[in-house]
Amino acid sequence: MDFELSEEHRMIIDGAKKFAEKELAPLAADYDERQEANVGALKALGELGYLGMTVPDEYGGTGVGAVAYAGAMVEFSKVDAGVAVGVSVQNSLVNDAIVMYGSEEQKKTYLPKLTSGEWLGCFSLTEAGAGSDPAHILATAVRDGDFFVLNGTKNFTTNGGFADLMIAFFSTDREKGAKGISAFIVDKGTPGFEVGKHENKLGIRSSSTTEMVFTDCRVPAAALLGQENKGLSIALATLDCGRIGIAAQAIGIAEAALEEAVKYAKERIQFGKPLAEFEALQFMLADMAVDVEVAKTMLYRVAWMKDSGAKRFTKESAIVKLFASEMSHRVCHKALQIHGGYGFVKDYKIERLYRDQRITEIYEGTSEIQRLVIARSLLSE
Repeated sequence: MDFELSEEHRMIIDGAKKFAEKELAPLAADYDERQEANVGALKALGELGYLGMTVPDEYGGTGVGAVAYAGAMVEFSKVDAGVAVGVSVQNSLVNDAIVMYGSEEQKKTYLPKLTSGEWLGCFSLTEAGAGSDPAHILATAVRDGDFFVLNGTKNFTTNGGFADLMIAFFSTDREKGAKGISAFIVDKGTPGFEVGKHENKLGIRSSSTTEMVFTDCRVPAAALLGQENKGLSIALATLDCGRIGIAAQAIGIAEAALEEAVKYAKERIQFGKPLAEFEALQFMLADMAVDVEVAKTMLYRVAWMKDSGAKRFTKESAIVKLFASEMSHRVCHKALQIHGGYGFVKDYKIERLYRDQRITEIYEGTSEIQRLVIARSLLSE
C-alpha cells in the first residue's frame, strides 16, 4: 500500500474542502436549526462528480475510487455531517449496490441519473422490530405474475424525504427467514408508496430521516435487485461499503472538534494565561490528535482494500467503523470539556459536532454489532 495520496486524490479532496468551506459552512448551523435537508448542496455535488466516485465512467461516474471518496467524506463531515451522510448514502449504499448487483439495464437506467445528482437515492432496510436484526424484517413482497406486491413500513431511512428512488428489502419467502429476503429498486411516485413520519433528531438535523410506507405497492419483476431471496447478502455486502463512509464521517467530525478545541484553547484566557499553556489541556489535545490520525490511517487502508478489488472486507470495515465512531465520541467529549460552559451553547460549533457525532455509533450497525461482526470473523478464520 502506498501511503502517499496521488495527485488526483489530492485534487479531489481539496475540491471537497473548498466546497465545504464556501458552500456548506455559511449555512450549516441554519439548516441544523431549521432541521431541513440541504438538497441543493447534494445536487451541486452531483454536478461536480462527488455522487459517483466509485461508479465506472461508462455509467456516468468518475471512478476515482474509495480512497478519494473517503477523503472527500472527511472534508464534508468537518463542516456539515448532515450533507455528508447524504453523500455517503448515495455513493456507498445506493450506487455501490447497483454497481455490484444490478442488471445491465438497471445500471444504464439508474446510475447516470444518480451520479449526476439528477436523482437522489436512499436505502431502506431497518424496521421497527428489525434494526440490528435485519434477518427478521416483516415487510413482504409477494409475486403476482410479472409483478411483486410490496407491503410494510421501513424506519430511519436517510434521504427518505426527497429520494427519487430507494433500494428496499422485503421478505419474499417467510419460511426461509434470512434466506428469503430480496432487494428491490422502487421509484418515487410508484402507486402504493408514500413517505411516512419525518423524524425529529438529536443530530445530523440537516439530513432527512423518514419512514417509508408500502401499501399494496406493485413493482415489476425487473425491479428486483440481484437474485430473489439473496437480499440479506446484498445488504450486508453493501453495508461493508457504507461503513467506510460512516467511519469517514466520524473522523471528519472528530477532526473538526479537535480544530475547534485548539482554536479555543489558544484564545480563552483563564488564571491570566491561555488555556493552551496548561499542561493538562495539552495532554488532552495530544490524545485527541493521536486518535484522529490513527483512525484516518485505518480508514485509508480499508478504502485501499476496496479499490484493490477485495471481494469482501467485512472485518476491516467493521473495525474502522467501530474505532472511528468511538474515537469521535472521545474527541468530541474532550473538545466540549475544553470549551467548558461555552461548549454547551449553540454559539459554538462544538455543540453541533457533539450532537452529530453520536449517530455514528448507531447507524449502519451499532458498536455492539460491529464487535459481533469482528469476533465472528476472527473465530471463523
